[in-house]
Amino acid sequence: MANRRISMGKIRELLRLHEKCGLSNRQIARALNISRPVVREYLVNLKLSGITYQSITTMGDDEVMRTLEKRKKESCEGYRILSERFPYLVKELKKPGVTLDLLWQEYKRKHPQGYSYPQFCYHFRMWRSLSSVSMHLEHKAGEKMFVDYTGKKLKIYERGTGKEKEVEVFVAILPASGLTYVEATETQRKEDWLKANEHVLSYFGGVPGQIVPDCLKSAVRKGNKYEPDINPVYADFARHYGTVIVPARPHNAKDKAMVENAIKIVYRRVFAPLRNESFHSLEELNEAIRNLLEEHNEVPFQRIKMSRRELFNEIEKNALKPLPLRRYELKEFRRLKVASNYHIEIREDNHYYSVPWQYKGKDVTVVYTASTVEIYHQGIRIALHKREKQRGYTTLKKHMPSQHRFYAEQSPEEMVSQAREIGDKVGALVEKIFEARRCTQLSYRICLGIIDLSRRYGAKRVNRASGRALEFHSYSYKAVKNILEKGLDSLKEETLLLQSFPSHSNIRGGDYYN
Repeated sequence: MANRRISMGKIRELLRLHEKCGLSNRQIARALNISRPVVREYLVNLKLSGITYQSITTMGDDEVMRTLEKRKKESCEGYRILSERFPYLVKELKKPGVTLDLLWQEYKRKHPQGYSYPQFCYHFRMWRSLSSVSMHLEHKAGEKMFVDYTGKKLKIYERGTGKEKEVEVFVAILPASGLTYVEATETQRKEDWLKANEHVLSYFGGVPGQIVPDCLKSAVRKGNKYEPDINPVYADFARHYGTVIVPARPHNAKDKAMVENAIKIVYRRVFAPLRNESFHSLEELNEAIRNLLEEHNEVPFQRIKMSRRELFNEIEKNALKPLPLRRYELKEFRRLKVASNYHIEIREDNHYYSVPWQYKGKDVTVVYTASTVEIYHQGIRIALHKREKQRGYTTLKKHMPSQHRFYAEQSPEEMVSQAREIGDKVGALVEKIFEARRCTQLSYRICLGIIDLSRRYGAKRVNRASGRALEFHSYSYKAVKNILEKGLDSLKEETLLLQSFPSHSNIRGGDYYN
């Protein structure tokens, strides 16, 4: 393994970007905030360990790490021997008639226990891919989409008062064809940012291989030339659409040249024509923007005599990935610890959700939308709930330990019926207990305790004791038990009242007050 260990979430995402998105090691490194050597070594070890993106979705974090560490111990020496030959292979391959197959056969004669031919080729190609020190920037159809906000803003005016409000302007461009999208949004916050990203994908009718934003907060938590930290909600958005976020490098003009040029054109073809217009809502403004946008995309280029739309239809439309069937639902991410009652809390709703009781005290990741709550432990989903936005608890019976499940499967009516088999007073007391206490689980425990007293003291005594407890409004297990232990259930009412007021030398008679 590489000297620097990365999180299990990044290992899973690394596999997705490699297998599902077909990104290069350099692109994966930039997307995941790690170095290229780390990407290369993890890909090598994952492949040799037999771990694929499909298989890793069924494995817990600990299982994945154990598998990788085991492979590391077995393969370090063999890989060292092979990697020392790589410079020699490069030289030999330049000679006429020399192939990788020939070089592998020579290697196997010296090292019979060495790598198989597919592994030999894989390691060599991975090593050779790192030999290039410069990145050639060319825009292939469907490969990238650049997105950003304009520096200048447009305005809308409140009806009646005429009070002005500045709004942001989102711009996106497909660099291969130049097809452009423009939309006004209220803010640059993540909700508006994600909606604009969703709208542009719908407008283009497909998904590019990469989305390249600038380092605004809704896209990137921490910008860095080599290791940007992607906002987790934006990264989740990318997963939903089967793409990847590769932020533009800070202070690197080449990375942002396409979108910055597009913004300059938007200033001329959208901002300038609207400078003397007044709009009273975002919808009105966006309708005007859309009309000007269509004109812009239909204007022919000077050199090739084709419009952006025509070029898009010819070379880029079919290169985009299809849109998913479902729209993206905005998610929130929280890192929480499961409470001792095997629940986690969504604080803004003051609502608690259960997980399997074995996870109490564990750290979990909670992902929730407007409609669902998902709870993950070590990358594996352990609970799924419908989101509730009122105070309370959502508890699944399958998450409970056996003793709690017993209480949950009972009903107050069944408990009252069971108590009445002992006696009417016991049944009445059990009813009062359920009426007086909010915590149903505690009520079950109290009632079971009272019913259990009949085994020791008999049904008649427990029934009389329950009657005494009702007279004194003492709706508890302890009250019934004390009455039985002291024999108060057998005393007549007059005797019980006398015992309630014992004689005492300090008690004053009526004459004292004359």
